[in-house]
Amino acid sequence: MPHAGTDLPADIAARLNDTGRALSDTDWHIDRLYDGLVPEASVVAARFHRYVIDANRDPSGTSLYPGQNTTSLVPLTDFDGAPLWSTPPTEADTAERLAQFHGPYHAALSAELDRVQRRHGFAILYDCHSIRSEIPFLFDGRLPDFNIGTNDGATCAPALAALTERHCHAASRYTTVTNGRFRGGWTTRHYGRPKDGLHAIQMELAQATYMHEAAPWNYAPDRATDLRAVLAPMLREIATLDLSASHA
Repeated sequence: MPHAGTDLPADIAARLNDTGRALSDTDWHIDRLYDGLVPEASVVAARFHRYVIDANRDPSGTSLYPGQNTTSLVPLTDFDGAPLWSTPPTEADTAERLAQFHGPYHAALSAELDRVQRRHGFAILYDCHSIRSEIPFLFDGRLPDFNIGTNDGATCAPALAALTERHCHAASRYTTVTNGRFRGGWTTRHYGRPKDGLHAIQMELAQATYMHEAAPWNYAPDRATDLRAVLAPMLREIATLDLSASHA
């Protein structure tokens, strides 16, 4: 969970403008939404906000979606294209935040993947995200409810993608797309190496499926209960999936 955190160090918060301090682009309540669905699953979650530095961006600064509007390693604008900073971050700021936040998050994630792979012979990374369903700056129209990302099939075994798609499509009240506007961020692309026994899949949920998409960004328990009823069996089946031979 790279985008559920809301912590802002005081010196960084002081440099954000009012738009930035609103934290509008948080993956609100993702931790609550997924809590307890697979009790034995380990969770690696960033506490710092994505405006400090985005843990789901390439540390080199390379764009995930060349030619399309997106946000950068240290975002300069929000998802609506509005500036975030009264005092924009410098290259030195970015380097410091890479060392202080981005690096430790990925060190923890890498260590957990290594532990799981040593135990089982493979590891599955399910990358949890959510976003407002309508953001004209980033995409046209309304986003599907379930946005599955495997970077066009490169980041996981076909069995994992097929299982995820089957559960999503079976929930007929929701809409689903695979490798649409969101094909998987840096986390999914970096760790997803099926030939090495590491399988990564991203789930970008439309926030309207479980919360209210306007400040104060309230959780919607009834919507969330319905969505959890889809996510729970899917994740439980993922947890029983044996991919130990998929890279042999």
